[in-house]
Amino acid sequence: MKFVTKTLIAGLIMVGGIAFAESKATDPDVHARQNLMDANGGAAGVLGGMASGKTAFDATAAAAAKAVLIANAADVEAKFKTNASDPESHAKPEIWTSWDDFLVKAADLGKAATALDATTLEGVQAGMGAIGGACKACHTTYKAS
Repeated sequence: MKFVTKTLIAGLIMVGGIAFAESKATDPDVHARQNLMDANGGAAGVLGGMASGKTAFDATAAAAAKAVLIANAADVEAKFKTNASDPESHAKPEIWTSWDDFLVKAADLGKAATALDATTLEGVQAGMGAIGGACKACHTTYKAS
């Protein structure tokens, strides 16, 4: 595994760990959800930084970020299955009352990430609209501020 990929993965894990350490959530299910979303944010940040030109394009790092999004989209159902109650949770109760729609939105992120061509800058730029749209569609409906 290339150094850049190892560094990216370590960074995404650290971001999740920092969020875990700073979170006041006491429920382990909420921690798991928050860590998943923090890792998604880190991966989207890597891709978005490349797409916007804020960071240099790196196909290995782009592929690693893409893999995080795909894996986490597939893990949403397991992480959110339990309707854990915690004052630090940003999950709206509508997730569990509109479960099927929530899962469709999670799958849309997986589809958008899978379709992203991480081998070229142009591919990352072209794919970020769908990834950002999938994130926004879910967060608008199911995330409390």
